[in-house]
Amino acid sequence: MASVLYYSLQHYNVSKPWEDGFAGLANFQALLDDPLFWQSLGFSAKWVLVEVTLQLLFGLALALIVNETFVGRGLSRALVFSPWAVSGVLTTGIWILLYNPTTGVFRYLADLGIGSYDTAPLADPNTVFTAAVVAELWRGVPFFAILLLADLQTINNDLYEAAAVDGASRIRRFVHITLPHLKDAIILSTLLRAVWEFNNVDLLYTLTGGGPAHQTTTLPLYVAAKAVQSHDFGYGSALTTVAFLILTFFSIAYLRLSKFGART
Repeated sequence: MASVLYYSLQHYNVSKPWEDGFAGLANFQALLDDPLFWQSLGFSAKWVLVEVTLQLLFGLALALIVNETFVGRGLSRALVFSPWAVSGVLTTGIWILLYNPTTGVFRYLADLGIGSYDTAPLADPNTVFTAAVVAELWRGVPFFAILLLADLQTINNDLYEAAAVDGASRIRRFVHITLPHLKDAIILSTLLRAVWEFNNVDLLYTLTGGGPAHQTTTLPLYVAAKAVQSHDFGYGSALTTVAFLILTFFSIAYLRLSKFGART
């Protein structure tokens, strides 16, 4: 962290060593006038909001389902949790094959008369975001399902039985017993997942490369483009410093506003 902060105050481009030297706040001033920085920051915020919200909703639903007692529950839990064991690059490989217009699922849909044979979700600016969201949902939903299921297992069943005796419906039991008990687990899991999704590199880098036309470029992907590909480590360090400050502020504000750990 200290090294990144140091280089953020330097002109440090290995392809232009004659320009190296102390830059002061020049990198940060250039950052404010950089349209790609604002575009990547805006996409990062949109990506985090959509992904974390959908992953939480689907994960909670799956956790509630596999928490019930039914035949084949063990196998169902294994199937629900299995995508979390797959690496980001392998996940991308799976979805690239599924989205392939020649050999993927859209080719077979076209055979059935649904859509066309030239459907390429990852190359179309109108569908690339949705395609990337679906791929990341497949990997991210099990994280919430695992964590929330573990917390569901700790709820005393006597509470539900007492509420049922008092005539409380399943919805009222969910609202007044389940959700309050899951509050801290939901806050912690959404915070962790928000930070991870903000820093998402592997899936988007291998799935879309940040394209088309930078439409799926997150701030970390832009950092990689400036620092690793363009060799401008000074500017890349400034971008990283700003990302660190944003995440730090967000984490502190989120924990305070959500009253994490507070008992009611």
